[in-house]
Amino acid sequence: MADDGPAGDLRLVSLTKRFAHFAAVDDMTLTVPQGSFFALLGASGCGKTTTLRMIAGLEEPTSGRVLLGNQDISRLRPYRRPVNTVFQSYALFPHLNIFDNVAFGLRRRGVRDVAAQVGQMLSLVQLDGFDRRRPAALSGGQQQRVALARALINHPQVLLLDEPLGALDLKLRRQMQIELKRIQIEVGTTFVHVTHDQEEAMTMADTVAVMNAGRIEQLGAPAEIYEYPASAFVANFLGQSNLLAGSISGQSGDDILVDAYASRFSVPAARSRVRSGEAYLGIRPEKLHIVRSQEAVAPGHQSVTGVVTDSSYVGVSTQYLVRTDWGTELAVFAPNSGTDGQVPVGSDVVAHWWPGHAFLLARAPGAGDQTAPLLDDIEALPLAS
Repeated sequence: MADDGPAGDLRLVSLTKRFAHFAAVDDMTLTVPQGSFFALLGASGCGKTTTLRMIAGLEEPTSGRVLLGNQDISRLRPYRRPVNTVFQSYALFPHLNIFDNVAFGLRRRGVRDVAAQVGQMLSLVQLDGFDRRRPAALSGGQQQRVALARALINHPQVLLLDEPLGALDLKLRRQMQIELKRIQIEVGTTFVHVTHDQEEAMTMADTVAVMNAGRIEQLGAPAEIYEYPASAFVANFLGQSNLLAGSISGQSGDDILVDAYASRFSVPAARSRVRSGEAYLGIRPEKLHIVRSQEAVAPGHQSVTGVVTDSSYVGVSTQYLVRTDWGTELAVFAPNSGTDGQVPVGSDVVAHWWPGHAFLLARAPGAGDQTAPLLDDIEALPLAS
């Protein structure tokens, strides 16, 4: 990597971007460690792309700063920042062959002997022998690799990835997720990846920041956020969750007691975001199990009764909807291990879970249950397999 620019962590300090009276990014402060793979995850309009554009210098902050190491780059022009961006559209030059596309940045800076560096980058992205082809002769995944090589050859301190895999089909997108992570580890460059795809963020990133309405709702390792979400929004954006509305009635030892629908449940205090008041008892669909009403529930499990209203076979799992006695439908993902048969629609069942797999979140007074609709997002299925 080049050593002639500012090194170190990427830091956003009270970064804000307003358009008229609308705050696209609202007082964001975070640190992206040097050499990490960082993902900004959120739905359209949450401010993640605006954040990326401010880091790149394509958008001027209303207030706040962007720092790389000890240098404030907030007001530097884009071409003066040690930052490169890879876009979803690839933005390759169609009239240039692959060699010249990759070499473009070096030649623009006056570097004459580019052959060795171009060859090294094409090898890194596994496109040896493609140097004389034109972009139109390559697949979408191959064109994305060229765009990546063209960005990395400039030795940026930070590589920004703006929905880079969005134009690819599902199978190719998953292959490229693995490739991007491999490349990031090999080159050691800081990657900041913007995406709305939860699987993509969890597959590649060391750290995920879940964004909502211009702010970060939760920041952490993918497993940490998934297993212990900080809010109802995170619980149903990163994966899917069943959230049962209840009230905290006390504490027993290391457990928080929750009353809901004439039943009492418990959640470990270590997995509880609140200690009193209104709360959501959350349980992921893959952590729920169902048995016929006449069958025994596993010892120590908590349960609710209901009726199967829908069943969808999706390969790795069968996904059920279970309508509870009070009318809420719970999503249950049962792995297709071959040891149990499918439960027919209309069956009376018991949905049960181990208390240590549940979590407890704050709930606004009067808010009802929130449950994950069946097949809400096909890209979320691997999370539940």
